Parts: sequence; C-alpha cells; structure tokens
Amino acid sequence: MTTSASVRAYRPGDRAALDDICVRTAHNGQDSRPVYADPGILPAIFAAPYVHLEPELAFVLDDGHGRAVGYIIGAADTPAFAAAFRTEWLPLVADRYPAPTRPPVTPDEVMLGLLHDPERMVVPEVAAYPAHLHIDLLPEWQGRGHGRALMRTLLRALRDRGVPAIHLCMATANVKARAFYDRMGFHEIDVPDAGPVAYLGRTTADADLL
Repeated sequence: MTTSASVRAYRPGDRAALDDICVRTAHNGQDSRPVYADPGILPAIFAAPYVHLEPELAFVLDDGHGRAVGYIIGAADTPAFAAAFRTEWLPLVADRYPAPTRPPVTPDEVMLGLLHDPERMVVPEVAAYPAHLHIDLLPEWQGRGHGRALMRTLLRALRDRGVPAIHLCMATANVKARAFYDRMGFHEIDVPDAGPVAYLGRTTADADLL
C-alpha cells in the first residue's frame, strides 16, 4: 500500500477528502466526530480556507489511486491570510456557522469563536516566522515517512518563494504530534499565556535536509 503513495499538488477534487481527513484527526490527533455535534466546523476553520485562499501551498498524500489520505496546507504570510480569511472566507461560511452570541459552553461553540476570530492567528511573538501550516494524515498512513515528505514539499515551496521561516500552533495534549515536529526540526517559541497550545517554528532554508 505504501509503495505507490506519493505527494502531489492539491486539486479541487480533493476538497471532500481533505475535509474528511481534518474531521478524523482534529481532536488532538484523534477522530473529532464523538466530540462535536457538527464536526464540519473543523475543516471550515483549519482546512478549507487554506485551499480556497492559497491552493498553491496545498499538497496531498495520494494513495496511488487518486485518493488523498493526508495533506499539508500553509499560508505564506499569516497577517495577510488572517485578513483574507475575514474578508473572503468568512462570508462564505457565516450563514452555516454564525458568530457566537454568548461565551462558549460546548466544544462547537469554542470552534465558532475561533472561526469568527481569524485575527487570533496574528501572534507578535511569531512574527519572525511569517508562514504557518497544518498537516494531517489518516492514522493508517502515519509513521511511514509520509509526513516528512509532505513537510519537505511545503518547506521547499515556501523557501522558493522567499519565505524564511514557518510556525505552527498545536494542542499540547497531542504529544504524538509534538514528537513528530521535534523530529522535523521545529523548536518551541515562547508565547506568554498561550494556554493549552504551543507555538513551534523553524527555518525553511534547510528543507532539503528533511
């Protein structure tokens, strides 16, 4: 199964697969469907806006039969992406996911708050790492070197565009993901009062060494 898998550029026909991968990995690396009443809000925040706004920085792991079983997506300039998220993406999904009217009580309401606050992505402490990313693979495709291949592909694309460094934000509870990022050369960035998340960053210059 693994010999024919390869990394390729995202295609519009991959959109449903990316949404599904996101839902099945979004709860600290686990399936989010038991946690959320409408898990579709997760790709509306963490996957779909990236392929809508910056499809040239979206890559998938193809299982060899045309099906995406993993992906890496990125934004080259986080403040610019946050601005485009508000003006171009949010109007497309706000009818289905309206802005919250009370402090969040349920997991879905927490996600509504994130959806309607794209400016949260702009963190001064990570300004030296202007790009950011999300990477997810279905569980059966993890641990086989495919994540490394996806990471290498995105870092090369950013380096070739002159983007010097990249960051990501992850739930500290996802210890498996943290171990992966450590192997990929990411280091923790000190962000005071970050809560249950950690910010990690690395250069793009040595992408070929992954």
